[in-house]
Amino acid sequence: MPIKPENRGFYPIDWPQLSGVIRFKRAAGRCEGCGRPHKTLVCHLGDGRWWDAEAREWRGGVQPTGRDMVQLRRTYVVLSTCHRNHDESDCAPRNLVAWCQSCHIRYDAPEHARRRRVTFLLRKALGDLFLGPYRA
Repeated sequence: MPIKPENRGFYPIDWPQLSGVIRFKRAAGRCEGCGRPHKTLVCHLGDGRWWDAEAREWRGGVQPTGRDMVQLRRTYVVLSTCHRNHDESDCAPRNLVAWCQSCHIRYDAPEHARRRRVTFLLRKALGDLFLGPYRA
């Protein structure tokens, strides 16, 4: 995932090398959440179940039925190095994880909802009468 220009100052100078170590040395080119391999086209059902072509089996849950196969989709998997605590300045190895798009968006959903709510509130007013000013 590209770094936003306004956040570039929070990342260390050697971020590309650090990200590469996390994704390819520690995680061995696979998502640390679900195990999907980097830069491959994966067949999946959208609910976390996906076909592992190397192991020739379904991963991520219950074996799909014929009715489930109607929902079959294909996605190109790209690993990204993500911050568990959403703090771009904390680049300790224990805070970094290699995730595919699906695992990353699933993990970040509560944080995205929080930021969306704050953005909505900031459009309306500078703060709340009882709670004080809104913080981004």
